Amino acid sequence: MPTLPDIPQTLVRLGQGRRGLRGVVFEVRTAVPGVPQTAFEMELEKRLLEIGLVEGARVEILQEGFIGRDPIAVRVDSMCVALRRREANAVLVDCDADAPEGPEGPAPMALAAE
Repeated sequence: MPTLPDIPQTLVRLGQGRRGLRGVVFEVRTAVPGVPQTAFEMELEKRLLEIGLVEGARVEILQEGFIGRDPIAVRVDSMCVALRRREANAVLVDCDADAPEGPEGPAPMALAAE
């Protein structure tokens, strides 16, 4: 787990983001540090990692549900997934890490169907 000085100030929980939020996954954590995880939390963390929400994956919120902005459609690298906001809250995103790199910036993310 990163120490305090290593934690960027630009972290946002994916579940709290709005449409258009872009960034890079910093960490997936379902439990509070120092508190044992429940079976639900362990299963949720495993599922999020299995669908590609791993450290370093590029993410973007594409759509929000009409009622309560839930669920959200999220592009994870080159695929799209739908997540409930309460599940997406386990994903910490570094919004500053998605800043352009070099004169032309990073390659654009594209949908697999495109």
